[in-house]
Amino acid sequence: MLDLNPETVQQIIDRAHQYQTQESMRENLDDQETDPQSIAEAGPVAADDPIYIELKHVIGDLEPDQQVRLVALMWLGRGDFDVDDWDQALSRAGDAWNNRSAEYLVHTPLLADYLRIGLEQIEDLDI
Repeated sequence: MLDLNPETVQQIIDRAHQYQTQESMRENLDDQETDPQSIAEAGPVAADDPIYIELKHVIGDLEPDQQVRLVALMWLGRGDFDVDDWDQALSRAGDAWNNRSAEYLVHTPLLADYLRIGLEQIEDLDI
């Protein structure tokens, strides 16, 4: 079993999607010849960004074992592990856990997609 509240995972997915969409918009503006005012109006995507802060806090407030499960879920969705290897993914995520796991997750490109895919795989099998 996932042993992680699916509603919490969905909240993280929603915030990660918002953050990464905002970050992508910012990168597109940076790639174009844009005046500094336009870039500033696109909004911050940095440590002072409210979405970034909320996302990092939601993940950081999880118990360490739940952060481990979230990392394993992201790895599952990314294709690093198959559902049949869930226990191995958990073990590897447990070995890799540290107090920067929230930061690791927030800065993972496509985090929202990977978590969604991983959650769908887990729910389909109900492991």
